[in-house]
Amino acid sequence: MAELGNPRNTIEIIQKYEFVFQKKFGQNFLIDTHVLDKIIRAAGITKEDFVLEIGPGIGTMTQYLAEAAGSVCAVEIDKNLIPILSETLADYENVSVLNEDILKVDVAALAREKNGGRPIKVVANLPYYITTPIIMGLFESHVPLESITVMVQKEVADRMKSGPGSKDYGALSLAVQYYAETYLAANVPPNCFMPRPKVGSAVIRLTCHKEPPVQVKDEKLMFRLIRASFNQRRKTLTNSLGNSPEIGFTKEEIGAVLAKMGLSPTVRGEALNLEQFARLADWLSGGI
Repeated sequence: MAELGNPRNTIEIIQKYEFVFQKKFGQNFLIDTHVLDKIIRAAGITKEDFVLEIGPGIGTMTQYLAEAAGSVCAVEIDKNLIPILSETLADYENVSVLNEDILKVDVAALAREKNGGRPIKVVANLPYYITTPIIMGLFESHVPLESITVMVQKEVADRMKSGPGSKDYGALSLAVQYYAETYLAANVPPNCFMPRPKVGSAVIRLTCHKEPPVQVKDEKLMFRLIRASFNQRRKTLTNSLGNSPEIGFTKEEIGAVLAKMGLSPTVRGEALNLEQFARLADWLSGGI
């Protein structure tokens, strides 16, 4: 089968099947072999690995993954791409394709079935509108994961690796850093895709922590606090948490805990690091 990293081959297969790009699925196909190589290298794929690929498109990256991995399961939501994938992946016996919405797939069951429950590697060129729900869904369901290597919008990659005080710092930064170590593998300009997106992209690898970097008694409460803190990021922490129906603590209770932590009553959520949010959750749940 012709290598799809070559733009000419991509155009040929799209024309052959009269494929129409679906805006609702955020489809942008990679057409740059150097970027494809970088993704495989960043993900550290070996013949020992089972790889879950999200959004294979016409199978461009899937071909590269199949060459490098032991086996690959590609989950594609667009039924119009399934006949194309049958052709472009016909030469690879170690690839299976699921026509499903990844948010509805039981990934833990898939890991048990295909990889004996051992940690899997996820690789994806993610539609920008759904990046965060997919990544957080994988983390929060405690699927056995070794790493997630994803192509995302450049500003999303910046948010994932940001620290307190920066404009990109937010709930996504804290969530990703709680579950994984971030490594920016490559910046990718719009001309590496067909059709060209309007924004730059980046390849980021999230290597999952064996143990979270902070201990917290109530993980769910910590994430509710984080979300509420950034829902109204210009407000003080006392106000944003005190006004949130998700939290259930009064402004007085929150103010008292901030004082015990040595923090100003006017501090904002963007000033706190992960350790401080964990302590805040422990204090509020009466744990310390």
